Amino acid sequence: MDPRFAEIGGRLRAYRIGKGLNAEQVAEMLGVSRAAVYRIETGEVVKIETLDRLATVLETSVASLLGVGVEYYGNAVGYFERMRQIEEKSEQVVAHFPPLSYLLTSDGYAQHLKQTLIEAAPPSVENPKEYAAEIDKIIGILDERKFGRRRRHLSVVNFVNLPEIERWLKLGIVGRFNLPTDEVAKRRASARAEVEHLISLIESEPMGVQIGLIADTLPNVTFQLFRTSERTLLGLSPFRLGGELPNIRTGVAMLTSDEEPVRLYEQLVAKLWRSAHKGRDAVSQLRAVLQRSGIGRGLRKAS
Repeated sequence: MDPRFAEIGGRLRAYRIGKGLNAEQVAEMLGVSRAAVYRIETGEVVKIETLDRLATVLETSVASLLGVGVEYYGNAVGYFERMRQIEEKSEQVVAHFPPLSYLLTSDGYAQHLKQTLIEAAPPSVENPKEYAAEIDKIIGILDERKFGRRRRHLSVVNFVNLPEIERWLKLGIVGRFNLPTDEVAKRRASARAEVEHLISLIESEPMGVQIGLIADTLPNVTFQLFRTSERTLLGLSPFRLGGELPNIRTGVAMLTSDEEPVRLYEQLVAKLWRSAHKGRDAVSQLRAVLQRSGIGRGLRKAS
């Protein structure tokens, strides 16, 4: 199989999923069989005329399907699916995904995330059931990524921002601000549990996981460097899954292997890693934040 066509097929699948279409619907729009769509998605040679029609159906460009320059994704579902595909072929992923990368969360975090995203539904959502289904798709893709990392022992370097963590602990895992006081207390406890899980990860030093704690304020935009044997891809995204006011609907994410932006982010990553708190130092910083937030282990026992 030609890897170039496999890449085209992967992008096609990501754009299709992002549009909420199944293979049968795309096939009907193109006037081909569902099997033909699946064959393209799995790397079969595809004609440029077919790509042009696919780009029209999926409301993207032939250049994006070909991976020329920059791939753009207008929703979180398509972007996360593309991330999942790339991670399957990556040797290492370097990421900043505030307040905490999903790959670092506990197995129980998915239910908190779903609740938060439902609470954060924008007023423009006309069909709550469709919105809930979109959330389920995102969490399903995220869980596939988490399972894939464990299965492959993918090397992951994650930057965690200390101010983001402290704000998360104070606000809790919430999607809106007008929750009852007792519910806020539960959400703060859930955030505390995730930070304690992060501490246990750092202390246990699992294979392939490196965590750098950054004390300086970082931009809200998320970034990932996907390093493969052949190239490095840079992903930039406005989509936020945690913290206050999560966003899975608004903005445009991008992926590129262009030399200049990749080089600049490689330089940024090297600078951040040099200044990051690591190991026992990072654990001490996180425990201090737990204490400042009034929800450390000792404070809970005394209350």
